[in-house]
Amino acid sequence: MPEISDPAPDFTLPSTDGGDVTLSDLKGAPVVLFFYPRDNTPGCTKESVGFSESKPAFEAAGAKVFGISKDSMASHDKFVAKKELTVPLLSDEHDSTCEDYGVWKEKSMYGKTFMGIERSTFLIAGDGTIARVWPKVKVPGHVDEVLEAVQSL
Repeated sequence: MPEISDPAPDFTLPSTDGGDVTLSDLKGAPVVLFFYPRDNTPGCTKESVGFSESKPAFEAAGAKVFGISKDSMASHDKFVAKKELTVPLLSDEHDSTCEDYGVWKEKSMYGKTFMGIERSTFLIAGDGTIARVWPKVKVPGHVDEVLEAVQSL
C-alpha cells in the first residue's frame, strides 16, 4: 500500500462519466480515490451516496472524487442510475489498480477465504503524491473526515 508522500500509482480506467480517467492528467488539484468492495451492497451504497451528497463541497475545495471497484462498467452504470450517484465510478475489472494501491487483499467471511477489496481511501495532493491514507474504512463519518483533510491541504 502506498504511504504518505509516495508518488500515487498512475492508472487509466473507464469512467461512468464516459471515456477514461488517467490520474496523471489530474495533477494540479487534489484527488480522492475511494476503493470499495462491490456495487449495490449496504456499506458501499452508503459510502458512494455520502461522497455524492458531498460532491459540491469537494468541488468547492478544488478536489475531484472517484470511486473504484472491480465491478464491470455495466454494473457501475446500473448502480449510478439506481442510487442517483453523482461521483464518477471507475472500473478496475481488467487492470491492476487495486493491486497497485494495495487494497486487493485476502479476506475471510463465514470461514471461507477469498480475494477482495479492502475498503480504503487515498487523498492525492496536487503534486501527485499521497497526502493521506485511510485503510480499513468504517463508513460512518468517513466522508466528512476526508472532506476535512481535503480542505486542510
